Amino acid sequence: MSRIHTLTMPKWGLSMTEGRVDTWLKQDGDLIEKGDAVLDVETDKISSSVEAPFSGVLRRQVAREDETLPVGALLGVVVEGEARDEDIDAVVERFQAEFVADGGGEADSGPLPQKIELDGRVLRYFERGEGGVPLVLIHGFGGDLNNWLFNHEALAAGRRVIALDLPGHGESGKVLARGDLDELSGAVLGLLDHLDIAQAHLAGHSMGGAVALDTARLAPRRVRSLSLLASAGLGAEINGDYLQGFVEAGNRNSLKPQLVQLFSDPALVNRQMLEDMLKYKRLEGVDSALRQLAGTLFAGGRQQVDLRPVVEAGEHPVLVIWGEADAIIPARHAEGLPAEVHVLPRQAHMLQLEDAEAVNALLLAFLARH
Repeated sequence: MSRIHTLTMPKWGLSMTEGRVDTWLKQDGDLIEKGDAVLDVETDKISSSVEAPFSGVLRRQVAREDETLPVGALLGVVVEGEARDEDIDAVVERFQAEFVADGGGEADSGPLPQKIELDGRVLRYFERGEGGVPLVLIHGFGGDLNNWLFNHEALAAGRRVIALDLPGHGESGKVLARGDLDELSGAVLGLLDHLDIAQAHLAGHSMGGAVALDTARLAPRRVRSLSLLASAGLGAEINGDYLQGFVEAGNRNSLKPQLVQLFSDPALVNRQMLEDMLKYKRLEGVDSALRQLAGTLFAGGRQQVDLRPVVEAGEHPVLVIWGEADAIIPARHAEGLPAEVHVLPRQAHMLQLEDAEAVNALLLAFLARH
């Protein structure tokens, strides 16, 4: 029995409409196991590998390197068993004849981010899915809701999932009153109030983990569970040189050495990522907000707030996920916590982007139990 599978351009997050084929990692005739990286694709946000959802032999590279194709376009053909070249030709011809790009329209890409005013400040958020206890995704220092680009859609299967831009970040208001965790946590609670959400699961990355912990400290009954990814607030050590370098960087040459520290694969820090980050850093109010937050939360290159007692109190189920090779906040901060702890081999600080499949699986399993 033979099966002819079509490998197509994936949709990594709701904003992705196309991708550029960077490098084929497998060649025609190579044996492929399910989960193998077959080729690298670059989007306007990040580069990543396309993994095979099936096993077989790569029989046809349809997409060419450096070719830009829409989501859903044919990349290659993988065959389980035997198939004639004529059969593969027929599959390719039929696919190309019937394929219509979605065009990235709103009807296809789902709901768009929204903006509201809370306490005199604009707050941008995005939501997808419905049902269950809602999950709120909280990004880290210098990030925005797009830090969950590869997670949001997968996590929204059967659950309402919300991501926001914290004050001082993304397209939310940039002016901070105090620049402390309580101010950021207050924005999360304000959004829950606005959306009429009595209780939510919170998932926070890096500084967002500290925000999630602080939200649970301030309003424990509003929080069902905590998922902490490379979280701040669990130990004093932090890469102060990275923080200072990131805040000070004003061009690609000075920013790139900082961003590469976030990833296990430095090649992911492409020109588009650098340009997007510089564009954000040049917005009015951003420099002041980042300096205020860094000076309050990470003064002297040390974390100033200890939130381990929130975990140790045992009031909430806690999932901790860390990258073994995190160069920003050490994975040893997870040691001794009364929590479900997973340290992902070889992963760095931006593990939810680089190892989205593993992170999503851990989050979904944890949420299903709580």
